[in-house]
Amino acid sequence: MKTNDIRISLPASKSMSNRWLMINHLTGSCFRITKPSTSGDTRLLRRLLAQITSENSSHVYYCNNAGSVARFLMPLLAITPGHHILTGDDRLCQRPMAPLIEALRQMGLRVECTEQEGFLPVQIQGSVPTRRTVSVDPLLSSQFVSSLLLIAPRMPEGISLTMTQRPTSRPYIEMTCDILRQAGIEVRRSSNGRTYYVQHMPTRLKSAAVAIERDWSSASYFYTMALLRPELRIRLLGLQLESCQGDSATDRFFHLLGVTSTEVRSPYRAAGRSITIQGGGECSRNIQFNCIDCPDLVPTFAVAAAAAKVRATLKGVSNIALKESDRMQAIGNELRRMGGKVTCTEEEMIIYPSELRPVEPVQTYNDHRIAMAFAPLKLRFPDLQIDNPGVVDKSFPEFWEQFDLVLNNKL
Repeated sequence: MKTNDIRISLPASKSMSNRWLMINHLTGSCFRITKPSTSGDTRLLRRLLAQITSENSSHVYYCNNAGSVARFLMPLLAITPGHHILTGDDRLCQRPMAPLIEALRQMGLRVECTEQEGFLPVQIQGSVPTRRTVSVDPLLSSQFVSSLLLIAPRMPEGISLTMTQRPTSRPYIEMTCDILRQAGIEVRRSSNGRTYYVQHMPTRLKSAAVAIERDWSSASYFYTMALLRPELRIRLLGLQLESCQGDSATDRFFHLLGVTSTEVRSPYRAAGRSITIQGGGECSRNIQFNCIDCPDLVPTFAVAAAAAKVRATLKGVSNIALKESDRMQAIGNELRRMGGKVTCTEEEMIIYPSELRPVEPVQTYNDHRIAMAFAPLKLRFPDLQIDNPGVVDKSFPEFWEQFDLVLNNKL
C-alpha cells in the first residue's frame, strides 16, 4: 500500500558496526557483516584494523578525532606483538584515557603516555597480559569497559572486569555483551551488575552473516524535523522500536514533545520493519529527562526543547564536555546566540522557554552532532547556515541528502 510518507534512509549503527569489526578482527574474519555503517569513524576503524594486520604496518595509528576508535584500538594494540604508537588530532589528545590506561597496566600490559599522563599519544609494547582480573572507572566513558570486554576472547583466560562506579551509557556496554554472545563468546554478569566475566574464544566459531540495525542516533534529528513540521509523516526505513541502542531513548523524549512513533511492517518483506513519526500531539511544558544512558542525544534534545518553547531539565550530562567538542559549552553558546535561555551545571542543563531567532552561521565546533542537532532549525529559518557542514561525515555521510527530502517537501 502506497503512502505519502517521506522515506528516510538511515545509516547502519556505527556503534554496532565498529564492535562487529573488532570481533571480526579478533576471530580471523569469521563473520560476514552485511551493510555496515558508512560513517567516517567506521571507515577509519576498518583502515586501522587492516593496518594492524599488514606486515608492512608503520605501527603508528592515527585516530583523527574518533574517541571510540582510539579506545577500542588501545587494548587491541596492547595484546598485539610489536611496538605501537596511538595518537590523534589535538582534540582527541585532550579527551580522557586515564581509566583505560590504568586498567591495561593493572593487567600487566605496557602503555606509556608520551606527553601528558592519562592522555594520548601513547606508546604501547604489545605483550601477553599477566592478570585477567581488572577494575575500571566507567564514569567518563562506557567505551573503557566495552574496549576491554572486546579483547577478552583473545586473552588466555578471558577477563573478569569490575566497574568501580555506575557507568555512563550502560546500554552500550550491554550492546557489547550481546554482540559477543551472538559471536559465540560466553559472557556473564554478576548479580549486582558491577562485574562482567568474558571467556576465552572457543576453538571453533560458527561462521555467520551479521545484519546491522539502522542507527537511532541518526534518527534523532528527524524527530526534531517531525516536531517542526507536524503536517508531515516521516518514515524511518529499517528502524525498530525494540533496540539495544541506548539512543532509542529518542522515542521516549520526543513523545513528551508530542511526536508519535508507530512501527510498521511491510507485508511483502519479512524484515521490512520501519517507524513512522509525526508531530502535533500533546506537548509537555516542563520536561525532566535523565540522559546518563544516552549523552550523545543531549544536543538534539536541547535544540528540540528550545524550538518547542518548553522548559526541559536534562540530567546526567556530566561527560558531554569531553566529546568531540565541549558540547555543554557549544550548545549553550549557540542557543544563546539565537536568543535561547540556557543554564548549565556539571550535572544538568536547563532549557527555558524563549523565542529563537536565526544567526549567521551556526558554529559546529568541528562536531558532527552539533551540526546535525541545529540543522532542523532550517525548517523554521530557511536561510540559516551551518558552519562546516561536511563534519557530518563522521557518523552520517548522507545526512544532508536525506535532510533535503524533508526540507524541500512542499506539502
